[in-house]
Amino acid sequence: MSSEQTPDPDADAAGPSSGPTAGSDAGEGDGETQFHAFWADAVADDVEARDPDDPIVIKGGVSPSGIPHLGHFNEIVRGYFVAEVLRERGHEVRQVFTSDDRDPLRKLPRRLADADWNVVELGDVDAGALGKNLGKPYTAIPDPFGDCHDSYGEHFADLLAGAAEMVDVPVDVLSNTELYETGEFEPEIRTILENVDTAREVLADYQDSVDADYSPFRVVCEECGIVTTDVTVADLDEGRVEYECTGITAGDREIEGCGHAGEATLRDGKLSWRFEWPAQWSLLGVDFEPFGKDHAEGSWPSGEEIARKVLGIQPPVPMTYEWFTLNGEPLSSSSGNVVTVPEVLDLLEPEVLRYFFALDPNKARDFDISRLDQLVDDFDRFERAYFGEVDDEELTRFADRAYPFVVDEIHEERIRLPYTFAAVLGMVEDRDLRVQMARNEGHIPEDAPDWAIDDALARVEKARAWAERCDNAYNYRLQTELPDVDLTDDERAALDDLAAFVAAGHDGDAIQGEIYELAEEHGLETGDLFAAGYRLFFDKEQGPRLGEFLGELDQSFVVERLRREG
Repeated sequence: MSSEQTPDPDADAAGPSSGPTAGSDAGEGDGETQFHAFWADAVADDVEARDPDDPIVIKGGVSPSGIPHLGHFNEIVRGYFVAEVLRERGHEVRQVFTSDDRDPLRKLPRRLADADWNVVELGDVDAGALGKNLGKPYTAIPDPFGDCHDSYGEHFADLLAGAAEMVDVPVDVLSNTELYETGEFEPEIRTILENVDTAREVLADYQDSVDADYSPFRVVCEECGIVTTDVTVADLDEGRVEYECTGITAGDREIEGCGHAGEATLRDGKLSWRFEWPAQWSLLGVDFEPFGKDHAEGSWPSGEEIARKVLGIQPPVPMTYEWFTLNGEPLSSSSGNVVTVPEVLDLLEPEVLRYFFALDPNKARDFDISRLDQLVDDFDRFERAYFGEVDDEELTRFADRAYPFVVDEIHEERIRLPYTFAAVLGMVEDRDLRVQMARNEGHIPEDAPDWAIDDALARVEKARAWAERCDNAYNYRLQTELPDVDLTDDERAALDDLAAFVAAGHDGDAIQGEIYELAEEHGLETGDLFAAGYRLFFDKEQGPRLGEFLGELDQSFVVERLRREG
């Protein structure tokens, strides 16, 4: 749910969090509280308790102010889980996501994304032209990347819809501008203006700036195009208002109006966001909407009261989620601290991302890209729990219920390579060597079907991309051909002895320790012997923990390379 007057509207969607499991108490079976291992079941109980008509409507929303980032997917994916539970129970469900694109541009984002998701700095587009559009609706602002879309708002809404498709979440993205311009919002606007005294009285409990002249309806000035707040009703029967373009407040700055005075219709403006949100519930018949914890403290209470006292409707079932952070900092389009869904899917399978959102929405969590291996390990354990391979009763209950909603298809034969091991395989270009290494470690059975091997190896490319992005200990490439290296006699002798040690069948930890021993035995500096090994395998002077890495490789390959035979 977007906002117009919060300190950082983009951060509103920065999203929830998760915990290791997600049980919830909810439901009204026989007057007793029912425990659910998956929180989406508890929400579905609350929705069904209202005996809604089909289709049940689940909604989310955001202002398309900049790059659609991972935080925006809180409402989309969490709403999807509730939708799927309700569909499983036999309901028809419509999941919608409003692009609040008649909101005015209030500040320039630091980073933007083109139609192909290439993220660029503000300076890479015409920031001066964009800055001239402050205060104007997103759909009245030209696309900053040229003519690929009709407007700034359409550009970023289209990216959001595309990202939802990438994680196989069917969502109907609606343009607020279209809803206003086609007159679909008119009944709600009329009801609010007919009850404007009550509307002011309700909002005054939440905003000090509300006075006897406050208008819930704003107008897009026909002269300069900015959204202005100085509006009075001229003839509600005919749907006419009068306005003076006095400007708008944007965070801590004032955007001056042009001073034009004129008339407008109810299709020429927008409701203030405190009224627009409940008006969306009324127009779309919303039954459930998740939102961030900031809205729980202000926007939701006012919206709930406006819904009941002004619009005369029942507000939807709410669900407040905790935000998650990105690498320890809040997600925000305007500040540029974002990660996009395509970026994440370069590093993770879609089911791992869906798992992240399936976790407990009430617990704060950090999406730390440098530690994605932990998230993947958690997902793999969750998957094994579904197949009865983990001795953890709570996790197994959660997996039994949530896993079928997280994956596209259930395949017990599916092979998951440990993420860091996949990153090790990413140092190797040769597919056959990757398969052999995985077989040596027991990750790929001899009788594994080809499709399972292909699926398993797909993770290698993602782990490789992670290593390159983070430039971590796995960001090296094994040289499949013997590099041309200069070695001293003592280094050659030490490497020959190391080859014999490896051939004897020792593991990576033992190999690591043996390198230290051999350096001392041959009168070498430890660093020099490690560097000799790195040159042989990586054609570099440094690399990962050498012994552990060699322990992961095919033994015959390591022995031959240490002996400089291939």
